[in-house]
Amino acid sequence: MVAPLASWPWENLGMFKYLLYGPLLANGLYTLYEEGNIIHNWCLHILLISLLRVGIHVVWSSYSNMLFLTRNRRILQQGVDFKQIDMEWEWDNFLLLQALMTSMMVYLFPSLGNLPLWNPKGLIAVLILHIVIAEPLFYFFHRLFHSNHYLFTHYHSLHHSSSVPQSFTAGNGTVLEHLAWSIVIGAPIVGTSLLGYGSTATFACYVLVFDFLRCLGLSNVEIVSHRLFDAIPVLRYLLYTPTYHTLHHTEKETNFCLFMPLFDAIGNTLHKCSWKLHKQNSLNAGKNGRVPDFVFLAHVVDVTSSMHAPFVSRFFASRPFVTKLSLFPSWPAAFIVMLIMWGRSKIFLYSYYNLRNWLHQTWVVPRFGFQYFLPFAREGINKHIEDAILRADKLGVKVISLAALNKNEALNGGGTLFVEKHPNLRVRVVHGNTLTAAVILNEIPKDVKEVFLTGATSKLGRAIALYLCRRKVRVLMLTLSTERFEKIQKEAPVDCQNYLVQVTKYQAARNCKTWIVGKWITPREQSWAPSGTHFHQFVVPPILAFRRDCTYGDLAAMRLPEDVQGLGNCEYTMSRGVVHACHAGGVVHHLEGWTHHEVGALDVDRIDLVWEAALKHGLKPVSTK
Repeated sequence: MVAPLASWPWENLGMFKYLLYGPLLANGLYTLYEEGNIIHNWCLHILLISLLRVGIHVVWSSYSNMLFLTRNRRILQQGVDFKQIDMEWEWDNFLLLQALMTSMMVYLFPSLGNLPLWNPKGLIAVLILHIVIAEPLFYFFHRLFHSNHYLFTHYHSLHHSSSVPQSFTAGNGTVLEHLAWSIVIGAPIVGTSLLGYGSTATFACYVLVFDFLRCLGLSNVEIVSHRLFDAIPVLRYLLYTPTYHTLHHTEKETNFCLFMPLFDAIGNTLHKCSWKLHKQNSLNAGKNGRVPDFVFLAHVVDVTSSMHAPFVSRFFASRPFVTKLSLFPSWPAAFIVMLIMWGRSKIFLYSYYNLRNWLHQTWVVPRFGFQYFLPFAREGINKHIEDAILRADKLGVKVISLAALNKNEALNGGGTLFVEKHPNLRVRVVHGNTLTAAVILNEIPKDVKEVFLTGATSKLGRAIALYLCRRKVRVLMLTLSTERFEKIQKEAPVDCQNYLVQVTKYQAARNCKTWIVGKWITPREQSWAPSGTHFHQFVVPPILAFRRDCTYGDLAAMRLPEDVQGLGNCEYTMSRGVVHACHAGGVVHHLEGWTHHEVGALDVDRIDLVWEAALKHGLKPVSTK
């Protein structure tokens, strides 16, 4: 049974909970229409302040997840996983609670709604009352929640269940807990108003600064320099740091203060290593952190998908990407960022996760998908990829795997260009296509006797054709180049060569129900497939699911092992914990400790070997058929 005031009364409403703001909005707009004055329009003031408070938490979250800026300043190194993100999904419940409580207070005490816009004495009064009332009151409540087993278990443990502090963790709590914090934040404001120094500006400033400092402590990024405390030692007791508050989250029985460690010193709950750890984290900000063991070098697909990033919205990034109408208002801002990225010369860190105590990172080439098809941009893109490989080599990275367009045959020969140019690379360069081929081949039922293959002379198409003909499967290879077809045919065993058949038109597949698509096909070209056809595919972007009487496979992908830690974002349209096969191929290469480069043409003899290695390490196929 759930304890009283442990769950939110609107937790089953979902997005409809925001309708509870409706009366405030209606009253505010009506008052604005009637009076034409916003100064004493307390309903709109509450809504505006609530909106600004949301902005503070969102901006802090974005900053915390900008790993390319904060990677050396992070206090806890593990990533924020899906479990924590889901648990903090309704983080803004406390804002709705406090908005409703404030409106009730104004309704009961109308004088609070007639405060002047500005009173400079109010800032001094609210600061004094904060120190005298809010700080000790928070300290008392906070220690009470920890010292009482019932209170901690039923009301405060939820807040501490977030393993990595983030700004949204501030709202991850129960009703009773936030009622207590509402008293803490409300006492200085009400006290200042009763003293006659209250004002709308004082109210807004205090609440916003309160939230800013709360987010600072929960950011998991140390931005307060130790030099500040070295220069003015007394400040250590007047302002906490992210390191100071993170110690409370990791050890729980220490550092209970709100913003001022002075009260922990008075209450004898000050962690003895607070200043030492803060100085250490501050000094580490100028040093490189842990070197990743594996790097996946990705790229941005398009402007809209660029918003599917943890530092834009970790909630959006934690679900498979879909294009939504709500994204389009942000499109201009994303486009401007794209223009800035066009001139950026550095790869940036996107995300990371841990697998069996090995750090796996995703780096991103600051280029969009369409740029890879611009002839004048190829040299610059290859320079970015080469710089990333050389950087990984210098750092000591063991394996770097190239995403779809970063290993394009026309761009760099599937990575061959870099290996030949730098023969002494210690980092292994992997295109991951061997596992991609293995995933596609293992999706095809064993009883299939004939397949139709587009993109037949590409790296993947060649390997798939040669593998299937060895299984005595007839492969209709769509290609206009007889020379390239014959070259591939000669690679097959003599007794299997007759299973490879060149075709030049889609009509040749009108009786074949297994299509393997490696080159984008239009709905008209799909129309030649018979009813009941299944389209396997390794083409980027995926083909349109035009035929209702046919089925369509997803892009080749695999689910990461269950012991992966700190993974909190989806890889483009993939489900949680699922990555593209080329990414998974690099992971397997690293886990197996293979020392060869996997670039250029695929070794057909290694397809089964790579597949078995993937399954051995706990990777699982995610085929829809």
